Amino acid sequence: MTTKPTLLSFEGGSAQPLSIRAKALVFADPLSERLLDELGRVGPSDAAVLVLGETGTGKELVARHLHQLSGRRGAFVAVNCGAISETLAESELFGHEAGAFTGANGRREGWFEAADCGTLYLDEIGDLPLNLQVKLLRVLQEREVVRLGSRKPVPVDVRVIAATNVDLQEAVSAGHFRLDLFYRINIAQVSLPPLRERTGDIMPLVQHFLRSYGQRLDMPVPAVPEATRRALLAYPWPGNIRELENVIHFALLVSGGGTLEPRHLKFCSGIGVTGASGPAREELPLAAIERHAARLFASPGTSLLADVEGAVLRAAFQHTGCNQVRTAELLGVTRNVVRTLLKRHGLLEAGTPRKSDPDARENPKATPAIGWAN
Repeated sequence: MTTKPTLLSFEGGSAQPLSIRAKALVFADPLSERLLDELGRVGPSDAAVLVLGETGTGKELVARHLHQLSGRRGAFVAVNCGAISETLAESELFGHEAGAFTGANGRREGWFEAADCGTLYLDEIGDLPLNLQVKLLRVLQEREVVRLGSRKPVPVDVRVIAATNVDLQEAVSAGHFRLDLFYRINIAQVSLPPLRERTGDIMPLVQHFLRSYGQRLDMPVPAVPEATRRALLAYPWPGNIRELENVIHFALLVSGGGTLEPRHLKFCSGIGVTGASGPAREELPLAAIERHAARLFASPGTSLLADVEGAVLRAAFQHTGCNQVRTAELLGVTRNVVRTLLKRHGLLEAGTPRKSDPDARENPKATPAIGWAN
């Protein structure tokens, strides 16, 4: 019996995110399942968490899930540090008293007070100005805020979850981010892989968005044939889940609720795949290997390195017509190394020599053969 994957999504008009954010997140791929287990361990604590990931991968949904797991009775307050004015950021974060500055006609609590006994999510924290980083660090250390125009500290009980799509360690080295603040928000770290590395999540997300937009548009959920599935799985998704949502929304509109064909998929220009609109771009072989390596690491077994070595050796040996000398040249090693590897992986057996192999003529008793070759 197949277990239905865990789905996180924004519900209700009050929770609608900005357009660049992911509105749904599933945990079907082995990488995502491991992430869900990690969130289950980190969530119940009060430790600050740093969520890393590209734009559109679902960082805010992860933060909301951590808040739910924490059991904190206060609100979840989300703040985009890159979208607030530098002149008003201190007032927004820490609040102000009446008359603190021109236009401050009354007292106003900041986001820290609004999130008291709850969670404050600071998205794109790397965009926070240095002078505010100092004040934020003090609030996190002292667990109290001082409103602009006041000298009286206000105690706050807030769990901070920060997120960024930039390398904060590089920002520290460049002098754009404080090292002490980095340590303070990085007590626990959660890395959210891009969608191209967790391809097992793609089709569950496709079905979710088809159902969601089908209900909104009063349209039936279309069938997704194998050609369309291949196109969806082959595309690298630079915009991650948010881009996937947009592609499926458009495809549903142009398909009219019928079968979802590859021609209905509108991918970014220059990053298309065969069978979909837009020019095709072939993925570099080594890049493809690295992309799929993450999935191997999720379920490595007991002999991952030997398995990968054997797979490369078998492919190279078959490609050269089971010729040891040419296999050695192809792999950039000596013939003795190739013979050792062939023996290790059971690909070198006694039998009838191949006329095309110089090694076979030298030693007719040692003939390369692979069990699946005729």
